Amino acid sequence: MGELRLKSYVRVKKYRAYKGEVGHVAPNVLARRFDAARPNDRWVTDVTQFNVGGEKLYLSPVLDLYNSEIVAYEIARRALFDMVGTMLKIAFSRLGPHDKPILHSDQGWQYQMSVYRKALQKHSVMQSMSRKGNCLVDNITTANHL
Repeated sequence: MGELRLKSYVRVKKYRAYKGEVGHVAPNVLARRFDAARPNDRWVTDVTQFNVGGEKLYLSPVLDLYNSEIVAYEIARRALFDMVGTMLKIAFSRLGPHDKPILHSDQGWQYQMSVYRKALQKHSVMQSMSRKGNCLVDNITTANHL
């Protein structure tokens, strides 16, 4: 390869945990309206995988579309629902008594679970989903805000 000046590139594998429909898929209420008139009006979330020192870490943030603030996040060594559940508890603690945000995500398995949907309902948060594997919060967006 050296004589022929050929180079090999190793592609970094992107985190993909889509398992198909494992629960309820919510409608796309946000409909690409990525602006908000006030805080806690429209939130977005996604799970992102990072390689840190040769070890995989998973980040689950909630970003407020009003000012691009990360209102809650959780980091874990494994992409389990507990990570998302903990992140939700932190995010809910930021809500005022009259806040009823839309929380938009892709169709990841963790966002289709009934326990996730029930937690949103309990806090008057409307669920919104885009197509699978496509949410506003991606590796670049998340990295720029942390």
